[in-house]
Amino acid sequence: MPGLTGRVGAVAVPAYFPPAALDWAVLADPRLGAVVFNVDSGAGTVRDRDFAAVAHRTSDAGVPLAGYVDTAYGSRPACEVEEELVRYRSWYGIRMVFLDQVSADPEHLLRYRRIVAGLRGRGTEYVVFNHGVYPDAAYCDLADLLVTFEGPWSAYQRLRAPAWARKLPAERFCHLVYAAPRPVLARALARAGRCNAGVVYVTDRAGANPWNGLPEYFARELSLVYADR
Repeated sequence: MPGLTGRVGAVAVPAYFPPAALDWAVLADPRLGAVVFNVDSGAGTVRDRDFAAVAHRTSDAGVPLAGYVDTAYGSRPACEVEEELVRYRSWYGIRMVFLDQVSADPEHLLRYRRIVAGLRGRGTEYVVFNHGVYPDAAYCDLADLLVTFEGPWSAYQRLRAPAWARKLPAERFCHLVYAAPRPVLARALARAGRCNAGVVYVTDRAGANPWNGLPEYFARELSLVYADR
């Protein structure tokens, strides 16, 4: 997702739903910044033909796919993280990685430096860290994109970006906002811009997995973000 500057410039979708869902057809939209691909809380243990089909269809449309990998806040061995990325690449042609449950604490930096070095060594082209909060600023040196907010609209209204994050390009930060009803969509996107987040996803879905389908207003969200393109 390179090339964004100083404002909300891209929508990135955490697509945690099955390949039979009609939403996958909508995601074959070349305007999208990225789609996070999640087979079974990761790549799974065998290649899934249906997931392979939607992966190829989406990537053929020009949409970057990032493979979901849980890091368990640094407790998962680096070799397991690397092996999962290898499965994503071999089975689904994916070379970007979305690392979830990433620690925000400075004492875990060395662990993540090793993880990222291993991933880059195996050909990973783009690394996303999902902290869900603003981490220690040193994490910016390891990943291409940091998810620094994941939570409901009720909490997002109170979010303030730290000074160090406001000094970096907006393209380095992503916010994932759920439980945001249609009337607040434009306000949520505006807040992302004020918080210097260049990549965003806003949904009206809520519950244990608010990423299990697209929001009712998805087309409107794309039109607002990509209005001048």
